[in-house]
Amino acid sequence: MLGRGANGVYWMSRYLERAENTARLIDVGFHLALTRGSRQSQDEEWKSVLTTTGQLEAYCETHSEFTGPQVFNFLLREKDNPGSVLAMVENARTNARVVRTSLTNAVWETTNEGWMNLRELLARPVRETSLGEVLREIRRTGTLVRGALEGTMLRNEVFNFSRIGTFIERADNTARILDVKYYVLLPSAAWVGSSLDNVQWDTLLRSVAGNRAYSWLNAGSMDPRGIAKFLILDGQFPRSLVFCYDKIRSNMAGLAKEYGVEVPAHELLRDAGARLHQTSIEEIFETGLHEFLQDFIGKTIEISSAIAADYRFSE
Repeated sequence: MLGRGANGVYWMSRYLERAENTARLIDVGFHLALTRGSRQSQDEEWKSVLTTTGQLEAYCETHSEFTGPQVFNFLLREKDNPGSVLAMVENARTNARVVRTSLTNAVWETTNEGWMNLRELLARPVRETSLGEVLREIRRTGTLVRGALEGTMLRNEVFNFSRIGTFIERADNTARILDVKYYVLLPSAAWVGSSLDNVQWDTLLRSVAGNRAYSWLNAGSMDPRGIAKFLILDGQFPRSLVFCYDKIRSNMAGLAKEYGVEVPAHELLRDAGARLHQTSIEEIFETGLHEFLQDFIGKTIEISSAIAADYRFSE
């Protein structure tokens, strides 16, 4: 597969995953803001959403307030924001069109239809009353495209590059959410163990679609350290850091088998995955959760760059 084609399918999947992750963060921000008593606290929650998505600086260039509708419209549809959900889904469609002949009809049609539906929904400013519908459609688009990929694509290089893009993006997202949210969820230590405490932790888990899975495994107990362990080290949860790296490694192995050779990115990923599997939550907290997550994010970026270079995405 030519590098340009590999780049197209890789970024198609990354953009769709990023759009869905942004939608989940907006949903979380909206519900957390409702639990905040003061306008200042609500604004801080929306500011946190912008920080997690990496768009705080861009937002501040054109906006001076952090009201909910202003923030979520910026993240969803603002024309001058290249990181908006609408721009991401359009980029996913553009990349899918580049590799159209390598995709099944089902994958192309679900990607194209998702873009058309969202373009219509986001043609006008989104109000709080219609926000839920918009976010559901974004999540639905990602789910349908993944389902089409799983159900109709050959397990070849196209499928592998797509899955690698998905899980690189997902690992990065989970690490960033946990890093930004973990220590700022509670307004005060006095809230620990309260009903608000449980609501906040439940909402964090909802941002990675993990609230029900965590509850099944932990009988509903909202333990901060247990949540961190679940999101980092639980090999059963499809958005944990361990799970994402295992899937990336599996699909990279598929590429090595198809091409008959490993590239430097394989060694980088193997080392990073081994360290992740060999660590414990106690060691992570002893080192520092923030430090661990920042190192993980940096390593994920390094692996992504190595994949792009090794498979000549720019050619």
